[in-house]
Amino acid sequence: MRLLIVYPYVPYPLNRGTYHRVYNLARELGRYHQVDLFCLDEGGDSSRADAFSFARRVHFEPFAHPPWPRLFPERLLNSVPTTIQHWSSKSVAEALLKFAGEEKYDAVHFCDLVLWQYASLLPRGRLRIMDRSRVDLLFQDEELKHLDLSATEHILRRENLWKLGRYESLVAKQLDLMVVCGPEDEVFLRSHVPEARRIKVLANGVDEAFFSMEKFPPTPDLEPTVLFCGAMDYSPNVDGLKWYFEKADALLLQKIPNRRVLVVGKNPLPAVLALAARPGVTVTGEVPDVRPYYQKSWVQMVPLRIGGGTRLKIVESLSLGTPVVSTTVGAQGLNLRHGEHLLLADTPSDFAGQLALIMQDKARRARLANEGRRQVLAHYTWQQLGRELSRDYENLLQEKSS
Repeated sequence: MRLLIVYPYVPYPLNRGTYHRVYNLARELGRYHQVDLFCLDEGGDSSRADAFSFARRVHFEPFAHPPWPRLFPERLLNSVPTTIQHWSSKSVAEALLKFAGEEKYDAVHFCDLVLWQYASLLPRGRLRIMDRSRVDLLFQDEELKHLDLSATEHILRRENLWKLGRYESLVAKQLDLMVVCGPEDEVFLRSHVPEARRIKVLANGVDEAFFSMEKFPPTPDLEPTVLFCGAMDYSPNVDGLKWYFEKADALLLQKIPNRRVLVVGKNPLPAVLALAARPGVTVTGEVPDVRPYYQKSWVQMVPLRIGGGTRLKIVESLSLGTPVVSTTVGAQGLNLRHGEHLLLADTPSDFAGQLALIMQDKARRARLANEGRRQVLAHYTWQQLGRELSRDYENLLQEKSS
């Protein structure tokens, strides 16, 4: 097959969970098919093109978000959601049409709803496939439930959410396939966007050659160490940390007074940086390599309350042999069972209790790490997932051509 892949960013270096997903899926599709890659580029670093040698052609199109529209008339009189308008650019549209030219692609694979405005411009005779790093309608609805917002911001978000629901339905009618990260995303779409006829659930995976326990064997610090890894300007991560430190950490300190917490990830917001003032808490910011932090940690916590999106920290952690304590929401989309592959807890007392349990019981810690790693390597490597997706695309094209 000949595939045109369109991304709303250059997914390299791999310093965000979303980048891991889209980069590795594109690379795996490139093993089986001829791939052309078009990326919106806010960074302007052309040297990153070397990381995309799997593609026949690569183009990074300079991009800057337009200003947020004024409330009246641009926002209220426009049926397009503001969060979609924020990705609009006439020059990007022109560049994509020029890049595609007269190429006869079998499929257009684009990432996330914001790019529909560009993918829809391409000739209709090919497959249109949207890979969703998150379902925007679900994600924004979850944010409304958990974020502290002013009354005005709440109303504006509700307005955008209403428009987003209509936009989701419009787009779904014109797609041949949606690819989502987990069964919860599929259930939500079936309920809220019935026009989404064909949905493929493809979980997030791990590059087992990079996140290799053989190369980075666990060497836990002397003091019990808890890791939280992820982009620290991503609202679910910030909200999860806030919940943990406000509700659960004091309970853990009662059981493990010398616990240490490592908060590792790029772009920490002021609320995250402020956590470093707490005893035993280190906020690193972006690091050149996350693997040594997994290596030294006794356990990784995933105290997320906002669902949807990519959460690769669990499969990466288990691939390296670092056990995991997560909320149920945090572990969505992965066939990992409580007590066998990881520990799940949804209340502050339970979450602190499970962290204490795993840190106080070395044998349990080792068993969970081993079983979790076995499950991840059996089902969640990018090579396996990419091969599965490639076959699905071939079957879909054959079905459409017959």
